[in-house]
Amino acid sequence: MPYPLHRPKSQPRPARTRSRGGRTAVSGVVTAAATALLVAGALHATPATAAPLASAGQAASRTGSSSPSPSFAGSHASGFAASVRAEGQARVTAAVLDLDARGGKTAVYGEDAPYDTASIIKVDILATALLQAEDSGHPLTTAKRAQAKAMIEHSDNASANALWRHIGRADGLEAANKRLGLKATRGGPDARWGLTRTTASDQIRLLRALFDAGPADGTAGGSAAKAGHGPALGTTSRAYVRKLMGQVADEQSWGVSAAGGTHGSGHDPKAALKNGWLQRNSTGLWDINSVGRITSGGHHYLVAVLSDGNRSMKDGVALVERAARTAVSSTNRH
Repeated sequence: MPYPLHRPKSQPRPARTRSRGGRTAVSGVVTAAATALLVAGALHATPATAAPLASAGQAASRTGSSSPSPSFAGSHASGFAASVRAEGQARVTAAVLDLDARGGKTAVYGEDAPYDTASIIKVDILATALLQAEDSGHPLTTAKRAQAKAMIEHSDNASANALWRHIGRADGLEAANKRLGLKATRGGPDARWGLTRTTASDQIRLLRALFDAGPADGTAGGSAAKAGHGPALGTTSRAYVRKLMGQVADEQSWGVSAAGGTHGSGHDPKAALKNGWLQRNSTGLWDINSVGRITSGGHHYLVAVLSDGNRSMKDGVALVERAARTAVSSTNRH
C-alpha cells in the first residue's frame, strides 16, 4: 500500500447478539481485527474542518432536488444530536428515504453538513468503476471483481487502493457522481480516498442510484425511469453492488441495520449496507458512518448516518445505531 496502516488500540469485543443469514454477527462494534482495516492514506492528514453542531432546536427537513424544504413539526423539531445523545465533540446527521411512500422525499435529521466518508466511499468507488466499464463496453475483469468483492464485503483497503487508482481517483469519482446524481461529494486528495467529503443527503442520492429506479433528486416513486430517464448504472451493475452490500462480513454488519426488523425492533438480517470507521491521528476521535437499505415495518428504507468526533469506536457505533433507529422511526410517523 502507498500509505502505512495505523493500528488503533483494540476495542472491547461486544457480546454476540444476532445472526445474519444463519451466521453469528457482532452487534455494536467490529472486532479488534476488523478495526485494523482503517482507511489507508487518511492517517497523516490534518483534521477536516468540522461544521457547527446542529442546534438543540434544529428540526428535520425534507429535501427535494437540492435545497431543504421548511422544517416540519413534530418530534423532529427537537435537536437531533441531543435526541440521540451525541456526547462531547460528536456530531451526527441522518437521512432517510422511504422507498414505498409515493412521492416521498428524503428526510434529513440534523445539519446536512460534509463529513469524511472513511470506508463508505467504497460503494461509490465500485459504482464509478462499473459505470466506466459500461461506458467502455468492457466488463470488469475477474481480478477487478475480486477486488470489488473484498472491498465491499470485508472493507479491504488494498483492494480499495487498486480500484481508486483504476477509476482515476477523485477526478474519476466526481465525473461519475455527476451522472449518478450526487451534488455534494468531493473526492479525497491523491490516494486518500477515505478523506472524501460527503453529506447524508448525497449518500441517499448514491443509494437511490443503486436501489431505486427513480430520479436522484430525493423523491421516491420511479418517475424518472417512467419518463425514459432511467438510472445511470445498468440493471446488472446495480444488482451486483446490491449483492455485495448484502454479504458484508458479520463483524461489519452493524450500523443502519439496527433500524430494521419488525417495527424497527431489531437488526435487519437482510440489510444491504456499508460501514466506515476511522480514528483521526491528530485528535484520537473517530469518524463512524453507515449507509444502506433496510426493511422496517414492511417498508423499505434507504438510510445514511454520518458522524464524527466520537470518543471511541464503540461510542460512535452506538451513536450511529441510535440515530438510525430514531430517524427511521420518525420518518415512519410522517
